[in-house]
Amino acid sequence: MASTSSSAPPCKYDVFISFRGKDTRYGILSHLFEALQRKQINAFLDEELRKGEEISPALLKIIQESSVSIVIFSENYADSAWCLDELVEILKCREESGQIVLPVFYKVDPTEVQDLTGNFGKALAMHGEKGNSQKVGQWKRALMEVSNFSGWDLQEIKYEAKLVEGIVNDVLIKFSDMSKGDDSYDRNLIGIKLRVEEVERLLNEKQIVGIWGMGGIGKTTIAQEVFHRNKNKFDGHCFVENVRETMTKQSSNSVRVKIIQQLLRDKHVDSLNDSTRRRLKSKKVLIVFDDVEDRNHLKDLAGDCDLYGEGSRIIITSRDSLGLSEEDRYEVEKLSDSQGLELFSLHAFEQNHSKEEYKELSNNAKKYAGGNLLALKVLGSHLFNMHIEEWESELEKLKVEPLEKIQAVLKTSYDGLGDKDKDIFLDIACFFKGQNKDEVERILEAFGFFPKSGIPRLLKKSLITVSSLNEIHMHDLLEQMGKDIVIKECKQPGGRSRLWNYEDISHALTTGMVRTKLINEAFFIIIFEFCKNCRSRDELSINQ
Repeated sequence: MASTSSSAPPCKYDVFISFRGKDTRYGILSHLFEALQRKQINAFLDEELRKGEEISPALLKIIQESSVSIVIFSENYADSAWCLDELVEILKCREESGQIVLPVFYKVDPTEVQDLTGNFGKALAMHGEKGNSQKVGQWKRALMEVSNFSGWDLQEIKYEAKLVEGIVNDVLIKFSDMSKGDDSYDRNLIGIKLRVEEVERLLNEKQIVGIWGMGGIGKTTIAQEVFHRNKNKFDGHCFVENVRETMTKQSSNSVRVKIIQQLLRDKHVDSLNDSTRRRLKSKKVLIVFDDVEDRNHLKDLAGDCDLYGEGSRIIITSRDSLGLSEEDRYEVEKLSDSQGLELFSLHAFEQNHSKEEYKELSNNAKKYAGGNLLALKVLGSHLFNMHIEEWESELEKLKVEPLEKIQAVLKTSYDGLGDKDKDIFLDIACFFKGQNKDEVERILEAFGFFPKSGIPRLLKKSLITVSSLNEIHMHDLLEQMGKDIVIKECKQPGGRSRLWNYEDISHALTTGMVRTKLINEAFFIIIFEFCKNCRSRDELSINQ
């Protein structure tokens, strides 16, 4: 589960259970632990750490990193100094980090704990006689305070099965409420709240929801937040990372088996047989498939929606629309200028605003990243601790040599295109960004590039967009990537497939170093763009 506070440590366990083994081990404790596991709630229950007289640092750490502590007050609970030390630490965590604490009164009257009478009073007196008087005061305070929290009493419910069911449902509700608070988001996740809420809105209505957008825009981050906020509302859940990459290394059958094992919490499942189908059908599950490139992969891994129980949900992140309608997917937008500057500053300065003397340079860096989360974070980290002169130099360098980590992520979508579609993408990046779509199609058809089918494929892969004015646009980083691909074709401009600026065109024409491919594929486009953008006839006075 996500932490309830931005300052709290990340949780390793969802629930910590404090108990007296001799009273509960073979009764409520075993049933409660099993019920929590069935609901995919990660509860800590390990008596191996209960050794020696003092509570171990390892156990203290587990208590501190848990979101919820369940304290089972039983007849002999206060006999154990170990249990009482746990209770003191639990109360401390509640006061310092807002940890949720649920007391359970198991075969004891709550008033005995609250008033320190009966077995609880006797046990504390015994500890005092043994020389633990310094700790007894802390233990008394912890017992009285925790026992007054809202909790569960077996005397009122009568049946242990109903008591366990009530506790587990209470924990689920607590987690749900916890995830709704604004402070459940990490401060580094700028702009995440509204994006998560939009995906959750779709989840309330749709069985399959897509999170769609260009590389580095934040799709996986959104999916992770939605998953962690909602997973405990389901009987089973699974986050399948890097599907595109995974499917190049493993068979679909082996990956599917691993998914089913996690959903059913059963490592012995080895196939999707009739028995497994019946078990899956009885469970409401949540599955996230991250970075899906091929719709067939999704079908192979997820199967049909009716394979799972009613209310199950599947989330897909992809750069490709995968045939999902606009109503079934959330298109991730770039960060606003203010959000982009804040995210950049967190990585460049380790604070949410730029330093005064770096403001102009920070704005330039933000413009370069264009609201892309990956670019903002990578660029901010790259410039961290550099002097102003180094910043200036690095930002100038980016105009001709983009950061490899950013380019590698963006280029994945381009690499998945066919040759003709790659040509269309490069022509748009070099010549046609901002141009009318119909006019671009007319020109590209003249070169045999089949734009009427190619442009929709680029749209599907989030490589370009078409505005309400029917103009073709692409992110500045994608434009730079396309131009960089062409530049790397040859050191000499005349050896490249496309030329778009005056200096390179002039060099190619005046030196006569123009390769055949340039003439028969793109020469007329180059001349058209060159002439259209010339500021005067004098610029055309080159040696032809």
